[in-house]
Amino acid sequence: MKCKALNKQLNDSTFFIIFAVVMELPVAFIEQIKALLPNEHEAFFKAMDEPSPVSVRLNNKVAITPTYPQVPHCQTGYYLPNRPVFTLDPWFHAGVYYVQEAGSMYLEQVVRKYLFGSEIIIDSPNHQITKSPKRSEFRALDLCAAPGGKSTHLASLLGDDSLLISNEVMPQRAHILAENATKWGYGNMAVTNNRPADFGKLAGYFDLILTDVPCSGEGMFRKDEKAIEDWSPAYVLECAERQRSILTDVWPALKQDGLLIYSTCTFNKAENEDNIAWIAQELGADILESRHFYFHTDQSEGLFMAALRKTAPAGSTRIKDVKSKGSISQNKNILIDPEHWCLKEDKDLIYALPKAFEADFTLLDKQLRWVKKGMGIATIKGKNSQPHIDLALSRHLNPSATTSAEIDRITALHYLKGESISLPDAPTGYLLLTHRGVPLGWCKNIGNRCNNLYPDAWRIRMNIPDTLCTLPF
Repeated sequence: MKCKALNKQLNDSTFFIIFAVVMELPVAFIEQIKALLPNEHEAFFKAMDEPSPVSVRLNNKVAITPTYPQVPHCQTGYYLPNRPVFTLDPWFHAGVYYVQEAGSMYLEQVVRKYLFGSEIIIDSPNHQITKSPKRSEFRALDLCAAPGGKSTHLASLLGDDSLLISNEVMPQRAHILAENATKWGYGNMAVTNNRPADFGKLAGYFDLILTDVPCSGEGMFRKDEKAIEDWSPAYVLECAERQRSILTDVWPALKQDGLLIYSTCTFNKAENEDNIAWIAQELGADILESRHFYFHTDQSEGLFMAALRKTAPAGSTRIKDVKSKGSISQNKNILIDPEHWCLKEDKDLIYALPKAFEADFTLLDKQLRWVKKGMGIATIKGKNSQPHIDLALSRHLNPSATTSAEIDRITALHYLKGESISLPDAPTGYLLLTHRGVPLGWCKNIGNRCNNLYPDAWRIRMNIPDTLCTLPF
């Protein structure tokens, strides 16, 4: 998919014919971009021949002061000079950072401005100050959330006082979403596997709905040849229609004056400007802002993001102030703060829910299919219990209440691969394994070896090389 400088001695029409052949871009797409960017299309197509930028967003699990260039619209986003083998970095698996396109991080600006009503002050290229939001408690839905980039970002922005439901309609992708949610470590981030219409029954429940809707994927053309193969003008219209259907189904769940964030990874008007105009007119909303990210103007893949304020009346879902069944004695709560969490038991699982939203979960139990609810604490094994991976990776873990063992990078990678490791100098019993001070997961040390308790589905599949690449942090 390279076209380096083919246009240097060619006229415009010849260039685009050759460009279409070499890049294997549909001619209809080329004509679409020329109409959309009449004065910038050559720069756009040249940028498609450039390497994709590599950007990451940091969690707050460990204090890091990067020297990399900052993503201008995200306080915790940074550009890396190259793409390391992230699989060989234990901190990647521990949720210290998330690899994400920089354009998607613009979510931060939209949330701070239109949900929090806070002002963002940038006093230097690498430093931002944000005034405190007017409110701190929100109920939010990320409707099409897998694999979890925007959801984990939203969890960080909302903090501990809000409730975030992250949904994915495809079951396999929902489990990937749950994995990334667990690694990010926020216990008030739940994962569901529902259709948009299921949420529509929760009239006026959400303050914020984020819809990163399935689209024709034009913004991924630079790095995904399959997206190019699948594209056609008819497919664009099909996607636009499906997006309107999704919004129609979920719209009743957004309260009046609530915030809708609509995004796609595509460029065309049908899926972007035309659709948000349709939402405003047909569903009832004010368009607050819309923003395109292009290959040639932004260090990102392609993205469109818009913010809308719902003006249409909405019903109201009553949240009864009752406690759900399954509560267990708080004296078992030794690893988390009992003031903010309540423990529950469901079959062989002990888990924790944020007390502020205990009644919400009673309501949502009747409407939603949970993939991950609350924070797992322990799995019951007969008369004993085994600590849960949720707890190991949670930012709510009380480290002083457990026994940990620090391991080096090679040992960490073999542990993350699911292999048996040996810790002869460590205490026997359940151990929280850490690397460079960051928890990775549990093992049970029985003396001559450790039983590896890292989840099977998460394990590294590649071979661990003898010589390891440089780490990004």
